[in-house]
Amino acid sequence: MPTYDYECSVCGKRIAVEQSINDKPLKKCPRCGGKLEKLLPQTVNLIFRGSGFYVTDYKHSDNSRKPKTGDKAKEEDK
Repeated sequence: MPTYDYECSVCGKRIAVEQSINDKPLKKCPRCGGKLEKLLPQTVNLIFRGSGFYVTDYKHSDNSRKPKTGDKAKEEDK
């Protein structure tokens, strides 16, 4: 679940709350009862799992960069 940061406009207390995306935002400060404002996220937490995408999807072998035999024949004709 994502963590959302709130700040009270009255006492200035900041709280971090884990909420579902579907949950309604908090409105009252648990400390003083003032109005809470949702803050923009300061960081983005990304988690990469597995062996990685580069090795399996985008890495080119040395053979794939050499011209094919058909391309080589075209170059010799020029």
